[in-house]
Amino acid sequence: MASPLISATALAARFNDPTLRVVDGSWHLDGRDARADFEAVRIPGSVFFDLDAVSDHTSDLPHMLPTAAAFAEAAGSLGIAETDTIVVYDTVGLFSAARVWWTFQVMGTANVFVLDGGLPAWQAESRPVETGTPPKPAPATFRATLASDAVADVPTVMAALTGDTQVVDARPAARFAGQTPEPRAGLRPGHMPGALNLPMKSVLDDAGRLKRGEALAEAFQHAGVDLGRPIVTTCGSGVTAAVLSLALAELGSDSRLYDGSWAEWGARSDTPIQTG
Repeated sequence: MASPLISATALAARFNDPTLRVVDGSWHLDGRDARADFEAVRIPGSVFFDLDAVSDHTSDLPHMLPTAAAFAEAAGSLGIAETDTIVVYDTVGLFSAARVWWTFQVMGTANVFVLDGGLPAWQAESRPVETGTPPKPAPATFRATLASDAVADVPTVMAALTGDTQVVDARPAARFAGQTPEPRAGLRPGHMPGALNLPMKSVLDDAGRLKRGEALAEAFQHAGVDLGRPIVTTCGSGVTAAVLSLALAELGSDSRLYDGSWAEWGARSDTPIQTG
C-alpha cells in the first residue's frame, strides 16, 4: 500500500503537474487565526481549507463532516476536483492536516497525501513561499461520494465497546483518565469503557513528524492495540483522531473515525463513561 505521506522534495518535484492542488489545512485548538497564518506565509499556489467553515452547520458539534453536496461545492470553489492529486499541509508540522486528508478521502478523493513535516519541513529545505492575499482560484467540479463506512457514530462505538473492534483515543493521558477537565465546557471527564489510549504525540517523532515503520507500529502495540483487528479512532473533536487514522494508513491498516468524538460522547447522558 502506498504511503499517505509525501516529502517536501517530492512535492517540489511535482509542481509542474497540472493536476496538483496544494491545500493548507491548518486549524488551531487555541483559537489562533489559521487563515491569517496562511496569508502571512504559504506554499506557492496553495489554497486555504477552513475546517470550521466546511462542516455541518446544522450540528452543534465542532467541525462535523458536511454533506457530500456541501463539501463538493466548497472543494470546487477552491479549484479542486476529486480527480486531482491533493497534498495537504499545516503550519505546525502534523496536526489538523490529517483531518483534512481524511475528509478528502471520505469524500471520494483517491490521490490525497499529507506533506511530511508540513510547512516547517518545506521551509527547512529553503523552498519558496508566498505571502499576502492569494488570488481567487478558478472553480472546478468536485464529484463527492461519501464513504459512510469510514465514519463511526454513537451506535458504531457502542457496538465496538462490546465487540471485536478496538476504540483508540488520541487525547492526552490525563484527559483520557478524567484527571483534567475537558477544554470544552459541559463535557463529562473520562473515556469510553474498554477504550485504549494512544495520545497523538506518541505517534510523532521528536521533530513532530509521523513515525515510520517499526517505531510507528510499536507505538500502537505499546498502547495495547492489535493492528490485525478493526479499529475506531476517536479524540476530543475528530481532529487528532485523524492523526491516528493517518498513522494506521501508513502501516497499511484501515480504520473508522468517530466524527463526534468526546465532544459528542461526553455531552450525552446515555453514553457510558469510565475514569482512571
